[in-house]
Amino acid sequence: MAIKYRINNNIKATEVRLIGPEGENFGVVSTREAINKALDQGLDLIEISPNARPPIAKIVNYGKFLYTENKKQKVIKSKTRVVEMKSLQIKVGTGEHDLNLKAKKTSEWLKNGHRVKINLFLPGRTKYMDTTFLRERMERFFKLISEDFKIAEEPKKSPKGMTAIIEKAK
Repeated sequence: MAIKYRINNNIKATEVRLIGPEGENFGVVSTREAINKALDQGLDLIEISPNARPPIAKIVNYGKFLYTENKKQKVIKSKTRVVEMKSLQIKVGTGEHDLNLKAKKTSEWLKNGHRVKINLFLPGRTKYMDTTFLRERMERFFKLISEDFKIAEEPKKSPKGMTAIIEKAK
């Protein structure tokens, strides 16, 4: 997504707050005067902040300006990280060995920075079991997870049973 900047004669405002090539502030000047100053120096006038009153324009080399802006965008993009939501299902009667395997997988996901949604699946009559008993089942599973985590969403009833969301502790 490239941001389009107005340059030189494409700037529609009658006045702009002018910033020089070295960052010096020339104050509010007419757009025509600002363009002439830029062209005298062999540079371009670029409208940086069109929504400001009056708009802010800077005298710089347009190619160099775009290059630095693209570099900034790439740095920002590289720092953002998509956190994926992983999902895991356990049942009330799931055996100890299976719980250990699932806890190990959950620890791996947490180590990679993912959030994990844990579904305690309750088929048939088990849906009507005591809530405290179901919470104890969830706690039992939480104790098996080796990675440090925090509970993002407390265990709560869902249509298929009970659900909790955990994420890596900062």
